[in-house]
Amino acid sequence: MALQSLAYVGVGSRDLAGWRQLGCTVVGLQCIDLTSTKISFRMDDRKQRIFIDGEVPEGETILGWEVAGPAELQRMAARLEQAQVRVHREPAHVADSRFVAELISFKDPIGNRHEIGWGLHKSAEVFQPGRAMSGFRTGALGLGHAVVTAPDIESLLPFYVDVLGFSVSDFVSTPFKAVFFHINRRHHSFALIEAASAGFHHLMLEMNSLDDVGQALDLAQSGDCVSVTLGRHTNDFMTSFYARTPSSLFIECGWGGREIDPATWQSFEVMDGPSLWGHERSWLPESDREEARRMRMNAAARGVRQPVQVMDGNYRRMSDICPWIGEQERNTTKKRTGYD
Repeated sequence: MALQSLAYVGVGSRDLAGWRQLGCTVVGLQCIDLTSTKISFRMDDRKQRIFIDGEVPEGETILGWEVAGPAELQRMAARLEQAQVRVHREPAHVADSRFVAELISFKDPIGNRHEIGWGLHKSAEVFQPGRAMSGFRTGALGLGHAVVTAPDIESLLPFYVDVLGFSVSDFVSTPFKAVFFHINRRHHSFALIEAASAGFHHLMLEMNSLDDVGQALDLAQSGDCVSVTLGRHTNDFMTSFYARTPSSLFIECGWGGREIDPATWQSFEVMDGPSLWGHERSWLPESDREEARRMRMNAAARGVRQPVQVMDGNYRRMSDICPWIGEQERNTTKKRTGYD
């Protein structure tokens, strides 16, 4: 796959103070640049991952994708142009503002701005989070995932799959339609949600500790900016909540996201809805919220469970202190192997 990861995100907004409060105090991003018109954030060793620009129209967003080098960038430009997509070779000062070596830009069929670059600049300075927390899960997986809305997501599939080369991870049909795409081992780096109007729905940032998410939730609740309650997703197993931003989009603060093998992954329809539990969505119509609750209750009644996704050093193994669980595991092993 030519696109390697979601590299950066830009948002047009004049409320720089509000974004700084949310980004640093609640989420834990590091503010690296603040002027009268722009604020930038770090979240790892890269010089810039998120920027808020007061000179960009309010609510307009920029999704920046990374490729391996100049040859891959030229191939992507040629692929886009062959599909009759207008491609702009951005001048050096724009590439410098994104902290990449070279940059192209274009728009999807409904006007969302995308950029592709290579050579993301690394900082010589150690990342310093805006609040006490353990950091973010990025690296080869990119900064997280981005989700946009569109009135007809099926009409966009040829652009994202055939032109950009995204692969479908899975999809849901109710209580709303959504398709999830991967470009690396992260379950999805991009998704489309069907809605009445087009826009940027949310940006997910994955934290290294579940406690980071819980403490961010406390901070968001104290600021009355929680838009989706704590819950766990059915497809990527992420435990998360969503916070309102000063703009029209949400920030999803998550932990424990699923990794997949892109070479062997087979897409499918998720039948239990978008969440195993929690995630009361204030943005959904009441009828759809009720349907989402019904699906969660159905999953609970059937005992749907998923393993917790952890990294080395991020868990401590406990002893078996429940005889019933131990017996169930032994019975399972016996059925599988024929031995106790």
